[in-house]
Amino acid sequence: MASPWDPVYLMGVSGCGKSVIGTALADKLGGTFIDGDDLHPPANKEKMSAGVALDDEDRYPWFELIRQNVLASEKRPVVVACSALKRSYRDILRAGQDRTSFVYLEGSFDLIMGRIQQRDHEYMPPDLLRSQFDTLEIPSESERVITINIQPEVSEIVTQLIERLSDHKTKL
Repeated sequence: MASPWDPVYLMGVSGCGKSVIGTALADKLGGTFIDGDDLHPPANKEKMSAGVALDDEDRYPWFELIRQNVLASEKRPVVVACSALKRSYRDILRAGQDRTSFVYLEGSFDLIMGRIQQRDHEYMPPDLLRSQFDTLEIPSESERVITINIQPEVSEIVTQLIERLSDHKTKL
């Protein structure tokens, strides 16, 4: 099981289930859930609402804010939902935290688009999903990221995650 001090980031494109799975995982572990979307500055939300994808200049201050919230959290473990689509983004988030785990929530474009079309998101229009898939750098083996398929039910995904995180932490 994850150490009480080791952050777990759930990463992937919009609509892959980061918030739902992250909330359930944090509850099961008795930890804190941080939704990275809640930390976007108003300018980022306005840009995405207008159908414009964020660039690196938009994202870097947001990643630092997420990282600072993780470090400041008093209740552990901390489970974070954050797209972290590029390796460089994941490197920023794990800086100074050697035992940080990333979980890539993997699903097909069609599956995720179907989910997005059935929800109402504050600022993420379905039109931006393609740009997220285009930006996504699927984690390499060298990153030691756990990959989870998002097709099963949330409870099954959480059970898999707890088992995989326990194995993963012993190898870090």
